[in-house]
Amino acid sequence: MTQTFYLRPIALAESPQSEEGEAVRLAGGMVYASRFALIERSGGKVTARTRYSAGELRTALPSLPDAVRVQWDNLQRAHAPLQCGPRTIRMDQPQVMGILNITPDSFSDGGHFMDDPLIANDHAAKMVEAGAALIDVGGESTRPGGAAVWEGDEIKRVIPAIERLAAAGAAISVDTRRPAVMEAALAAGAHLINDVSALRHDPRSQEFAARSDVPVVLMHAPGEGEDLHADGHYADVVLDVFDWLAARRDAALTAGIAREKIVLDPGIGFGKTLAENLALVNALPLFHALGQPLLLGASRKRMVGALSNEAPAHQRLGGSVMLAVKGMEAGVQLLRVHDVPETVQAMRVWRGLRDAALTDFSQLAG
Repeated sequence: MTQTFYLRPIALAESPQSEEGEAVRLAGGMVYASRFALIERSGGKVTARTRYSAGELRTALPSLPDAVRVQWDNLQRAHAPLQCGPRTIRMDQPQVMGILNITPDSFSDGGHFMDDPLIANDHAAKMVEAGAALIDVGGESTRPGGAAVWEGDEIKRVIPAIERLAAAGAAISVDTRRPAVMEAALAAGAHLINDVSALRHDPRSQEFAARSDVPVVLMHAPGEGEDLHADGHYADVVLDVFDWLAARRDAALTAGIAREKIVLDPGIGFGKTLAENLALVNALPLFHALGQPLLLGASRKRMVGALSNEAPAHQRLGGSVMLAVKGMEAGVQLLRVHDVPETVQAMRVWRGLRDAALTDFSQLAG
């Protein structure tokens, strides 16, 4: 029976020193961890958990399986910037990806930016001005129960917006799972493919992404075909999503996609219950052990409404910013959000709180 291992950071610190002693740099120094849990699983069941301080883990590493040592190295990996045309997106700090939905039925802002290009263009410009590093343009709603979209309609929706953004010099992501849309979007000026099916929806997608040599976001979703929310059954949602993303990363590498161009997304809200979404957000530091930059897309999701008296999507700002900050604290590199100015402001305050030039952290260490 196959035995698998997971090296999960369980105590984050504000600096390289904590009350428990040395803290390890995660994601190239975005955050630090002072304690870890080594989880062993066999046949889908957790069989052992061992806790280590950072120092204890360093001492134990030579006697641990190779997979654990790989994850240890991955946790500390410094990621190269994403190159988006002339724009360079650094992966050593959190970056905000602004959402531009050109759809009639998005769960949050369906139809608002579809009928009037001037409104969509103005909104995108304001997101860039507010500090969005990337604009993610999508022409299909992937909410639960969302209608399938013909690729020709999807192209008609997204290409004008991408062309306007490209003319303005923005870094652009296209949110699609169809290779024809990917190809048209890149030709129009997009720089990154954000595929909620992790290049599974169409067998041509993986080959096209490798040939295009652009950054790709691979998101976890349990379903296949048109319903990505189906079949959301997990023995352990955190470990199952980790294994699934590891498999999709390896498939992308085998297909010829360069490692430095792969970003992973745990897929908050896709085929997951409230408890499962919360578990994934709390486990975000573990996903650095996959060795890739991470994207968190929790903005205005159903989990915020479920925790706030069923607030509608447009009234989920506070919860969305809270989840974005949680992502920052976990070292997530890309935060996909609707509310760019508010998230950027929170990010700047978060960075100020962590700046050693502004705070003497030696007074906080034991």
